[in-house]
Amino acid sequence: MIQRIQTVYLLIVAILMVVMMSFPVGHFYTDTSVSDMTNLAVVAPDGNMNYAPWALFAILVVVAFISLITIFLYRKRMLQIRLTLFSSIVLIGYYVTVAVFVWGTLKDCGSFTPAWTLCLPLISIILNWLAIRAIGKDEMLVKAYERLR
Repeated sequence: MIQRIQTVYLLIVAILMVVMMSFPVGHFYTDTSVSDMTNLAVVAPDGNMNYAPWALFAILVVVAFISLITIFLYRKRMLQIRLTLFSSIVLIGYYVTVAVFVWGTLKDCGSFTPAWTLCLPLISIILNWLAIRAIGKDEMLVKAYERLR
């Protein structure tokens, strides 16, 4: 299970999602204050919290959970490919959700500056793509062995 490279890719995706949950997504700047936007809430300088972006946190939890579950489905390679592809689609949805919150729901909070952690879902999408390729190679290898048998 851990000997396969796609397991390492999927484990890194799960770790990146936990890191993404822990750090801020960006900051809202106004003339007088700076508000931090995390995946769970927007924290104003006075300590008030607006829990509007809670969906971002839920998306990251789903992707981390799917990545961990996918690691243990090593005997069902086609299901692994489908779950990894679904995880990538959900991560694309994460970016859409961030855009909706920043430029739609929370636009009155000020101008938005993204944090470095906003690139982690993109890195996870790339790692998911690499995992899909590696799982596909394993599937082709197993089919070749079955044909020889």
